[in-house]
Amino acid sequence: MLSLVHLTKEYGKTRVVDDITLDIESGTTFGFLGPNGAGKTTTIKMIVGLSHPSAGTVNINCGDPRDKSVRERIGFMPEDPYFYDHLTGSEFLSFCANLFPKKSPRKHSDILKSVGMFEYRNQPIYTYSKGMKQRLGLAQALVNDPQYLFLDEPLDGLDPIGRAEIKKVLLELKKRKKTIFLNSHILSDVEEICDEIGIINKGKLIFSGKVKEFCDGKNLESRFVDVINQDNKS
Repeated sequence: MLSLVHLTKEYGKTRVVDDITLDIESGTTFGFLGPNGAGKTTTIKMIVGLSHPSAGTVNINCGDPRDKSVRERIGFMPEDPYFYDHLTGSEFLSFCANLFPKKSPRKHSDILKSVGMFEYRNQPIYTYSKGMKQRLGLAQALVNDPQYLFLDEPLDGLDPIGRAEIKKVLLELKKRKKTIFLNSHILSDVEEICDEIGIINKGKLIFSGKVKEFCDGKNLESRFVDVINQDNKS
């Protein structure tokens, strides 16, 4: 289980994430939604241990994400992945795999094939397009075969074919009972992939529950817009 308890982040006098409490059962595919500046990326950085909360706690399977034993079970794709551009895609995955010496990493060829990057594996990363780097960013998040996968805008910058391929990867991971926590502005994809969603606005969690429960017969995008507009007026 992923558990956030009164999670708060402040920068000076500005509260970016405001007292979020949330439980996500293992094996759930969870979409974390909100407008720009709502606090989504800040939240996910605290969850994976890259940023320390001002208050509150994060527990992943009853462990602290800053503990090495917990991090070995986590895969993380940031919104803007950083690469060593002089490396090839294959070399970069080997570098990432070396960060998990006690794990039995998946075959790099299988990962690259799944994200549509196998044929480009021996090209230097500086030759890759934005969409290709997005695919490689997902590949590095999978190299340690994580049980918990945290993805910040994984479908951003992909063409329709790329989106379809990455969604297929995510659905396969879902079948394998991986716990997937993703941020995305592409709400049609969230509706297709996710079991549950949470909505954050101005740092506060304003909804958490089943996708179908939230949509109530409408599409996710229209319901999301209505809820955010209503919250902004209150």
